[in-house]
Amino acid sequence: MTSTTASVSPRRFAFMELTGAQWLILVMIQLSNMLFSMTITIANLVLPQVRGALSATQDEISWVITLNLMATAIVTPLTAWLAGRFGWRNMLFGTVAGFTLASAVCGLANNLETLIFARVMQGAFGAPIAPLGQAILLATFPRHLQPFALVMWGVGSVFGPVVGPILGAMATEAWNWRAAFLMIVPPGILTLICIWVALRSHTTLKKLRFDWLGFLALACALLCAQLVFDRGQKLDWFESPVIIACTFLGGLSFWMFIVQCMTAEQPFLNPSLLLDRNFAVGTFIAFIVGMLSFTSLVLFPTLLHDLRGYPEDAISTLIAARGLGNWTAFLFISQLTRIAPRFAIAAGFAIQAAGSFWMSQFDINVTETAIFWSHFLMGLGNSVVFTPMAVMAFSTLSRDHITEGSAVFTMTRNFGSSLFISMSVLVFLQSKSISYSELTEFITPFRFVTNYPGTLESWDLGSVAGLMGLSGEIDRQAAMVGYINAFLMMALTAAAAVPLALLLRRPSEQQ
Repeated sequence: MTSTTASVSPRRFAFMELTGAQWLILVMIQLSNMLFSMTITIANLVLPQVRGALSATQDEISWVITLNLMATAIVTPLTAWLAGRFGWRNMLFGTVAGFTLASAVCGLANNLETLIFARVMQGAFGAPIAPLGQAILLATFPRHLQPFALVMWGVGSVFGPVVGPILGAMATEAWNWRAAFLMIVPPGILTLICIWVALRSHTTLKKLRFDWLGFLALACALLCAQLVFDRGQKLDWFESPVIIACTFLGGLSFWMFIVQCMTAEQPFLNPSLLLDRNFAVGTFIAFIVGMLSFTSLVLFPTLLHDLRGYPEDAISTLIAARGLGNWTAFLFISQLTRIAPRFAIAAGFAIQAAGSFWMSQFDINVTETAIFWSHFLMGLGNSVVFTPMAVMAFSTLSRDHITEGSAVFTMTRNFGSSLFISMSVLVFLQSKSISYSELTEFITPFRFVTNYPGTLESWDLGSVAGLMGLSGEIDRQAAMVGYINAFLMMALTAAAAVPLALLLRRPSEQQ
């Protein structure tokens, strides 16, 4: 029992045991992970500009984010097979090269279709970066150093979303939104050099059979689910043959995937992975973490730009508070993971619930202080959850299954992100539409004269300009109600996830 506990608990100052080769691998993985995570917040930051430049609506422009995450979720499970077929170095080099090229195409896109295609390619090539990096760390670092390695890996994940919008805002202000994507190309080339040097001895190939039927069935099911949530509102849900067809095809594909997993000799998703209690629960927690990770980052830039008229540099500074919260957690999360991992997971979700609930209390005159500190809480809670969640999910998994498990773990987290963003946009649009209709019921000349006499000069109901100004203000207020309801949904989701920490077991308890 004692030996088991020691094998999974990091010793104090154990990072001093790292060799030069391990440090090089750690830095290389941080660089590649930072590149991938940069694109998420950069894309969110420039959405308002892209929407205007490419004449896109709110739900159309959301595809730039959701389809990118969807492509990431679909391709992620291929990581183990591709890594075995091409080796760690060739695999990571190829994905970062493709990702960098796709980023350049994003910056050169002249229409929405090209941008969406490039974002899909960006997500597809970037998909293996996170799970492969995580698998390399878990496979090359001894177990007592894994919490430290995962924390350092997380630094790269956090550094990108923080630095990305700041540099992206500077580049956008100096030129336009295209510069935010093109600025990824130079560090991408630098990362390729680091990969080639750091993984020069990791070129072993391993022939693996791949269950293409199971993979394609799951990919089709995920894509159909995404399309239903993305297009359902615009197509009037099940009044549309397209939504009915997507629902039927998605359900059929998911059923085929389940049957294939249960009957195939080497299924795409090994059911034995889910027999490991910690991995199964940890993967579900990762799904919830994914749901809470990027939703506020998608909603807030549009909120601040459209309703408050904030410039990109101010938006990037406020959103960067999330990264400050992430970094604050790094000061203590490694020790907290060693001492009380389940408490850390529960506390992280509780902090995110508090931050989301605070956002749900905002009004259209929200202050910069409230925006900054609510995002700080979201970042803090996200980092407090992630490290103990990852450590406990993989603590009882055999090394032979780490790469496969990491791909499933990351796929689930990415799908949670894309699905919840679509759900949040849906809540926003529906709430906005309903609120607009309800608010207009109160607009009559008699109410204005008796209740709001000071507004008659600004909104002259007898002129077209006055009516347009009044309609614009109603639209702003209705939109704010939509954002508030989306934030409230985030708060309820985070609060409901708190008890999940109790389902995890420390490795010593399973011996």
